[in-house]
Amino acid sequence: MLTVFGTIALDTTRTPFHTVERMLGGTATFASISASKYVPTSIVAIVGNDFPASFLEILRRRLDIRGLTISQTEKTFHYDSSFDHDLSKRTTNKTELNVISNYQSTIPDEYVDSEYVYLANNDPVQNMRVLALFSGPKMIICDTMDFWIMNKRDEVMRMINKVDGIIINESEVKLLFKESNIFNCARLLVSKGPAFAVINKAENGSLLFYNNEFYPLPAYPTEIIKDPTGAGDSFGGAFIGFLSQNENVDSKILKNAVLHGNIMGSFAIEEYGVEKIVSINADDIKKRHEKYKEIFSF
Repeated sequence: MLTVFGTIALDTTRTPFHTVERMLGGTATFASISASKYVPTSIVAIVGNDFPASFLEILRRRLDIRGLTISQTEKTFHYDSSFDHDLSKRTTNKTELNVISNYQSTIPDEYVDSEYVYLANNDPVQNMRVLALFSGPKMIICDTMDFWIMNKRDEVMRMINKVDGIIINESEVKLLFKESNIFNCARLLVSKGPAFAVINKAENGSLLFYNNEFYPLPAYPTEIIKDPTGAGDSFGGAFIGFLSQNENVDSKILKNAVLHGNIMGSFAIEEYGVEKIVSINADDIKKRHEKYKEIFSF
């Protein structure tokens, strides 16, 4: 079983071309829906009394939601942000933590023996707290962001020490280690405990570091970009979803996992929120994967 822990949000996203208010978002939402394209996926998160029934149905149709808590007294986490004209720079306008500010996570008994656990971008303290509830996962992968690095760096480092792999953006890993060289950053990451690290570089692809070897992989060329929100979370969900289909992990499997992560990230940015990733199927992923291999074969 694969279990994803993170946030479910009502996202307001503003671009120079369009604004969508309070759409379904959140790190766990993107990651778990993406992972569900590969394996049955469970989600652990909390929403508030304002969470639309239609959004709940989207999750219920695709995921095991027994780990979802619905607060009757507080509102759902709300994140409001804006992108610049080329959609490369994001500015936070408002962050309303609401239900997640004092969330004490629990997991159903049926989740305790999950073999795969994905700790989506979230408070590292909460991530470590929920991780302690599992009996002994075969693989744990985490994500993080600049907010936690700046405000809870020690906790982020302790979390990294407890996982098998980490997915992180280039700017964030440089901030984490105060190091400008991405290759040095990758080595520093695995020196803290993980067996592998994936550093995402947006339109410049991803860098996988495993067994003292670097594997740079290009991004899937996407012509339509509407909303970059959730691309990294979709990458992470597909990455661990693909890995959980394989008994063993080696460089070939990890490189293929990165390819699938890039594919799901490329789908996510083509529409606002989760609109695109909820609509695609296995054939869509297969076609893009075949095209990916064709483009980058020599």
